[in-house]
Amino acid sequence: MILPIYTYGNAVLRKHAEPIAANYPALNDLIANMYETMYKAEGVGLAAPQVGLPIRLLVIDLAVFKEDNPELGAFKVVMINPTILERSVEEVSGEEGCLSIPGIHENVMRAEKIKIQYFDADFMEHIEEFESYKARVVQHEYDHLEGNLFTDKVTPIRRQLLKSRLTNIVKGKTSCDYKVKKA
Repeated sequence: MILPIYTYGNAVLRKHAEPIAANYPALNDLIANMYETMYKAEGVGLAAPQVGLPIRLLVIDLAVFKEDNPELGAFKVVMINPTILERSVEEVSGEEGCLSIPGIHENVMRAEKIKIQYFDADFMEHIEEFESYKARVVQHEYDHLEGNLFTDKVTPIRRQLLKSRLTNIVKGKTSCDYKVKKA
């Protein structure tokens, strides 16, 4: 089932998401719906707050990159209750966009490498290290669980330049090819 994606201005995007237990109601259905929603919107990651749920759950699938980068194309993950344990001191800049902030792309500094602890869909614990683009996508989605958006990480000058475009998203003056829940 396609879920509406909550756009910039919705309060749920600014909440610190709560951990969930293995008996969370209809968890497998929610995960399937999040993937379906993400694919329909042509995204590579989606966090539960983006579909209106302030819980610590995110899904990622980088299959769209398999032709150019088989390693990325094989990266599909569900992370429940993730915690970033370590971030490298080295940061790299990269362009990011977000399904909750349609039409805006900006360069953002992120740690080049991270170490993260999480549970998968079967509530098996994992501790893994990611780098480069995998680390970037995981950090982007993880930020949603912390109530942060990529636009919070741009320079103050860029944020000022984005102000009117963000206001238009809040007012519903942005069109998307996917179902959204406006503020």
